[in-house]
Amino acid sequence: MKLRIYYEDTDCGGVVYYANYLKFCERARSELFFQKGLSPHKDNEFFVVKSVTADYVKSAVFGDIIEVKTNLIEKKSASIIMYQEIFRNDELLFKATFKLAFLKDFKPSKIPLEFFEIFK
Repeated sequence: MKLRIYYEDTDCGGVVYYANYLKFCERARSELFFQKGLSPHKDNEFFVVKSVTADYVKSAVFGDIIEVKTNLIEKKSASIIMYQEIFRNDELLFKATFKLAFLKDFKPSKIPLEFFEIFK
């Protein structure tokens, strides 16, 4: 998924604020569902981030076009692990591994099969 960096994404120096990289990754994960005509939030069923390990490699700045790439690393019945990278052209800016838990009525639950299809 490609995004442009706007002023609102940056700090006073025009550099992307560190927490926004996590937001860009979240947006890309949601977009996987939207592209298939689904929603990442269905009734009382949804994913939550259980843990994240992030590495900030280089900075994006105001006006850049970045691309978020998402890969499924591991899937279990009630959780998944995803690896995401953010690039400016071919230059790696950020990488992170996310463990997502699936909840139904705010309790861990088995991930519906239709959701696994999204990650193929």
